Amino acid sequence: MKKLSKLSLVCVIFFGFFLLSTQARWHNHTKHSKHNHPHKISYISQPPSSSPGPAASYSPPPEEPKNPYNSTPGVFDVRLYGAVGDGQTDDTQAFKMAWDTACQSESPAKILVPNHFTFMIQSTIFTGPCLSGLLLQVDGVIVPPDGPESWPKNNSRRQWLVFYRINKMSLQGSGVIDGRGDKWWQLPCKPHMGINGTTLPGPCDSPVAIRFFMSSNLTVQGLRIKNSPQFHFRFDGCINVNVDSISISAPARSPNTDGIHIENTNDVKIYNSVISNGDDCVSIGSGCYDVDIRNITCGPGHGISIGSLGNHNSRACVKNITVRDSIIRVSDNGVRIKTWQGGSGAVSGVTFSNIHMDNVRNPIMIDQFYCLTKKCSNQTAAVYVSNILYSGIKGTYDVRNAPMHFGCSDSMPCTNLTLSDVELLPAVGDMMSDPYCWNAYGQLQTLIIPPVSCLLEGAPRTLLSDEIDRC
Repeated sequence: MKKLSKLSLVCVIFFGFFLLSTQARWHNHTKHSKHNHPHKISYISQPPSSSPGPAASYSPPPEEPKNPYNSTPGVFDVRLYGAVGDGQTDDTQAFKMAWDTACQSESPAKILVPNHFTFMIQSTIFTGPCLSGLLLQVDGVIVPPDGPESWPKNNSRRQWLVFYRINKMSLQGSGVIDGRGDKWWQLPCKPHMGINGTTLPGPCDSPVAIRFFMSSNLTVQGLRIKNSPQFHFRFDGCINVNVDSISISAPARSPNTDGIHIENTNDVKIYNSVISNGDDCVSIGSGCYDVDIRNITCGPGHGISIGSLGNHNSRACVKNITVRDSIIRVSDNGVRIKTWQGGSGAVSGVTFSNIHMDNVRNPIMIDQFYCLTKKCSNQTAAVYVSNILYSGIKGTYDVRNAPMHFGCSDSMPCTNLTLSDVELLPAVGDMMSDPYCWNAYGQLQTLIIPPVSCLLEGAPRTLLSDEIDRC
């Protein structure tokens, strides 16, 4: 009986405790029920079977490798292809790989040569055609091997950077292409190395810095090119060439360092550029048509030239050339047409307009007896020069030479030369030199200073129409 009473008491106490606990839980639930959202069951993962190691030993999942050069779609940074850019490492293959990859892009591509780096490249040909337009953005510095001794024997010594069969290409940027020409200029064969400007025996091939060959729709803009071993730019067999806002520089005594040479190239525009070198600022060779040169500052140098043409009895054709709104200073020549004896073909439709001369030795010149050695034999055949206009040519000339020189072939006179608003005064002193004419026919549209009385009037009686090769 006592045992039953004790059991009953335990049951009562347990029941009372259970009732209070239930009420407390119900009270707590009703207190928070005003949030009116159901409770979510929280699933807690089981602890690991063994204790975890220190926090520092935790390794997150591997990430995709990041591009250290911040590559953008369509931009091919040469460093991505292994270029180092320290000025000594050979970066040629990296440039070639970047070119070949960009050339296969179906959308317009940009090859980036970044600033703050100097890339050394061997003689190289970049070949097309490419699938789309291509931009070579040069913001750094590009250099070749330093001089003839460093030039690989198996590489061409006549060219450095060649672009072949390219359509729709732009070469631009804020960088520099440095040809490192000084050691090339010291070769014994160069004109200034011998006595009185003569040459000495020895190898003479020197590379053209940049050559475009059989290409079309080209733009060169904004670059600085300096110290080429030979020509800085050469365009051969190209169509639609646009050169704008570039700078070309080399010492005045650097031999054969023409700024821009064009040959068999049509539809050319050369604008807003500064060129100083040791030869012609711009030289126009055979097979060139529709060339417009405007706002060029030229000099020191040898001026702006058509030619030389007809060398080795060759046929040369040049027409529709305009040079305007430009300055030529401290140069051996101003605007010049030069042909060799024995050539054939014609130069016609040329306009030199609004050009300022500053202390130029031969401001206006036609030379049909062009010869580098002064030992050239006389020949009767010649390139026919006609329809040349000189308008608004003003400034000063070096008194060592005549301000105007029209030296035309004995058998093939120059015809239809026109002078208008020409005023050339001596750079030193007051004594004006007389213009020189030989077998030159033309007319004066205005008063010319100094006076020109040596031009022949009309047309030559001895020149038969069937003798003229009008191209």
